[in-house]
Amino acid sequence: MKKKIQNDELLNAVSRIINTKGVSYLTLENVANEAGVSKGGLLHYFPNKKALIEGGITSVIEKYTENLEKSSQKDSDPGHTLRAYIEVSMHDPDQLTAGLLAAIATDPELLKPLQDHYAVWQRHVENDGLDPVFATIIRLAIDGLWFCDMFGLTSVEPELREKVLNELVALTRKDQL
Repeated sequence: MKKKIQNDELLNAVSRIINTKGVSYLTLENVANEAGVSKGGLLHYFPNKKALIEGGITSVIEKYTENLEKSSQKDSDPGHTLRAYIEVSMHDPDQLTAGLLAAIATDPELLKPLQDHYAVWQRHVENDGLDPVFATIIRLAIDGLWFCDMFGLTSVEPELREKVLNELVALTRKDQL
């Protein structure tokens, strides 16, 4: 358990660096300094920057999946998976995600675990009791909002954004468009 705590502390340091200084400052030395450990201590858990990024991706996927499972257990009506997807994606964004995606851009191979999990999430969406095309349209709308938020691309006022989210949730409760 000690290693898990240490890993979390190191990954939190990664998140702080990305959020305060940007991805270009994501070096082993900076992570070690931010976490208050020696570079050797960091290397004990993550032997290189790629392993550190992989650890961050794994952490993001695990947290997201756990939150998605908890949220989807709130009801069992058709569309419950999509409602959970909306809630977790829009109301519990992981601060590390944007930086990790930027870091992944340097090594597309690191996207593989995320691609695998997206395939699983898509299968859940398609089998959520709604028309699979309709359900996928809702999922893609949520992904679009999430990406806009993540990269600061949206100019949608918060009030309108909330109305859009509420409408998407309402659509998950309808049998068809």
